Amino acid sequence: MKKSTVKIAMYLNYFVFAILLNSVGIVILKAQKNYGVDELQASVLEAYKDLPIAIVSFLIASFLPRLGYKKAMLIGLAMVSVACISMYFGNSFDMAKVLFATVGVSFALIKVSVYSLIGTITENQQEHNSLMSSIEGVFMIGIALAYFLFPAFNSDANPDAWLNVYWLLAGISLLSFGFLFFTKFENQTDIPGVNLVDDFEQMFKLFAKLLTIVFVISAFLFVMIEQGIMSWLPTFNSKVLHLPENISIMMASILAISLAVGRLLAGVITKRVNWIWILSFCIVAAMLIVIFVLPKTVGLDVKEINSLGDIPIIGFAFPLVGLFIAPIYPLLNSVVLSALPKKLHSSMTGLIVVFSALGGTLGSRVIGYLFKNEGPENAFYYTLIPMSLLLISFFILKKLTAKS
Repeated sequence: MKKSTVKIAMYLNYFVFAILLNSVGIVILKAQKNYGVDELQASVLEAYKDLPIAIVSFLIASFLPRLGYKKAMLIGLAMVSVACISMYFGNSFDMAKVLFATVGVSFALIKVSVYSLIGTITENQQEHNSLMSSIEGVFMIGIALAYFLFPAFNSDANPDAWLNVYWLLAGISLLSFGFLFFTKFENQTDIPGVNLVDDFEQMFKLFAKLLTIVFVISAFLFVMIEQGIMSWLPTFNSKVLHLPENISIMMASILAISLAVGRLLAGVITKRVNWIWILSFCIVAAMLIVIFVLPKTVGLDVKEINSLGDIPIIGFAFPLVGLFIAPIYPLLNSVVLSALPKKLHSSMTGLIVVFSALGGTLGSRVIGYLFKNEGPENAFYYTLIPMSLLLISFFILKKLTAKS
């Protein structure tokens, strides 16, 4: 098994799903314009994406070492290829629900497999942390690309032209399937239990640990913040800054790019600075951006805008919050996984994915509700609540991991 080839396969799979998963904010905007649904109705797409991730991860995480991580990832890539082609022909809000449900199921297979494989090809916590941050950084690059990819297929003359992007996404998924199919590697992971029932019991025993409970709450809070902002930033740009649709989508890419840069940098910085100080600094900086920068963005006097160059500089500032929240998720995951035996990584990853998915669903629904009832100019202020709770959870987690 060549570690470099396995890493490329993991990067490619994560890249494909980054585009698909995080196109939900773009499709939310499209659904309001093309399918006649309001903000709260459109926000249900996040649930169709995240709930299958949570359910499938919970059911299959402890089973995947038996199935094989390669087979699991191949199944996921085949499913999304079919779903993308179906979205092109279906062209409806209901088909969008089916698409994101399929993407959710498939991503559960991919993420549990990738996170588990990281432990098999790294030798220590520093390597684990670096690879985890790099993979999540590549994920954010895929997200950033989505914000340019979808607008490239838009056409004022044809409101359905954007659907052609799904042919390209199906092609990329099949390409990733082919590369993975011809990549040779073994799981090199012990089976957690003696049978499937015992495998499942191991995950429940893991959840009984205080360390696990504090961690999954932290992951839940972070994803609530990240997905709430990411899914609704295109709508914020459109309704508050009054940007044209294409530009509002591309503007959201700044958040994704800043997340990618932040995660890639975290892989380097964490080798020299303790993770607790990195995360504490990052969450405080993010809170300061919400408190001091967001009001200036909301109160911006926007003239006629036809390109990114027409937007005042302050309009680019709020999405830079991604630079500071970026290191939080991969570092939290790495700290906890590194503290566990490798045979439990699949089960722990299942719990990570479950609560991340639930946090993403709740975050998007809450922000959607706030957009509708409190106004789009006020919705993002409420992210200060989970940010404050997350800061407290860091120090509790630090104390628990030190004991561990």
